[in-house]
Amino acid sequence: MKKIYNIHTILILLILLTISTYMFGHFNSSGLLVVLFLIISAFIKGLLIMREFMELRGVSLLWRVIMYGWLTTVCSTIVIAYTIGGN
Repeated sequence: MKKIYNIHTILILLILLTISTYMFGHFNSSGLLVVLFLIISAFIKGLLIMREFMELRGVSLLWRVIMYGWLTTVCSTIVIAYTIGGN
């Protein structure tokens, strides 16, 4: 199967996501929507790093479930803690 992207495209996407999260901090943005964007951005970056740079797409289902489950748990916990905290 031929990929429609290459590793350089993924690297550019990671850089753009990192710059966008930096800009939110630079302009002192806050609120639930900003936190959700930041967490979704971090989740996407984590998925891309695990899948492409850690070569996780070629391993057994158990390892993928463990790694993706860990990432999902961490991101979900941060959103829940932020929402409960009332900020």
